[in-house]
Parts: sequence; C-alpha cells; structure tokens
Amino acid sequence: MNLKRVLASAAAAMVLLTGAASAAAAGTPGTLGSLALATAKYHSVDRATDDGYVRFKDVNGIACIAQPGMGAMGIHYVNAALVADPAIDATRPEAVLYAPGPHGKLTLVAVEYIVTKAAWDATHTAPPRLFGHTFMLTTAPNRFGLPDFYSLHVWIWKNNPAGTFMMWNPAVHCPA
Repeated sequence: MNLKRVLASAAAAMVLLTGAASAAAAGTPGTLGSLALATAKYHSVDRATDDGYVRFKDVNGIACIAQPGMGAMGIHYVNAALVADPAIDATRPEAVLYAPGPHGKLTLVAVEYIVTKAAWDATHTAPPRLFGHTFMLTTAPNRFGLPDFYSLHVWIWKNNPAGTFMMWNPAVHCPA
C-alpha cells in the first residue's frame, strides 16, 4: 500500500472516530487520532512483523479468534516485548488484529492493549483505563494460555456495530 493511501486511511479513520475534534487535537497523545496515526503503517502485515508483531494462535492452534453468535476478533499479531512491559502506551498497542478476506488477504481492523493482571496490580489499585474505557479482565485458564490479564480492544480500522471498544465484532468473520 503506498504512503498516500495509508495517510488517506489514517485521515478517514480520524474523521470517523474523533467526530468534531479539530485537526490539531487529532494527533494529541492519548486520542484515537494519535492511535490511527501510529498504527496506519500496520495495514502492511510485513511492517507489523518488522516491528516485532508475531502471528498468535490460541492453545488449540486456532489463529482466527471467533465466538459463535458474537462475531470475531480476527487474527492477532502480538508483540511479546510490549506484553511483557506493564506500561500502557496509547500509540503502542500490544496486538494488531487483522480480518481474513478473499484469497487469504489480511486487512487491519483493530488493535488490542494487553497487560497481565499481576504486573498491573503490583503498582495500581484499579484496572487500567484508556480512551475513557476500563480494560476487561480475562481469567486463567483461558483459550490464550495466559495468566489473568486485562485487555482493551479498539476497532480503529473497521466499524464495529457492537461498539468501538467491544471485544467481538459481528462484522468480522473467520473462515469455517
């Protein structure tokens, strides 16, 4: 994807997701606009892998994560170094999510912030929050083989009819 298309996609996402926010505020750290600018490069899966994101499969070897009746998250590419760091940076999500399309083409649809509960709770008294939303707690055992963790999905690159910060997107589907 060429730079013009990436920038156009980022600009479109900012307009859609930040509503009436001024152009100056769109790049302010901690906003959805800054997230769009920071992750636009991940429309290229190669760029994501260059930056340390690796395709993730659940404990059953499934790459495309779906929940019957709820929708799907898609295919996760996770940066283990970011997961290991308990800091939350709005412009550096721990995972980028792709929806599978025709002929196996992956399309960037969302990002996910992930922090283990033990690491977060060691220095905080409340669950993490970002963009005005509290992270969800997933307890162990879970399909990801992780200890208890907090997460927040942000459907920055694909509309989610269930809501921008919901886990499952009914408009995303995994192949049968």
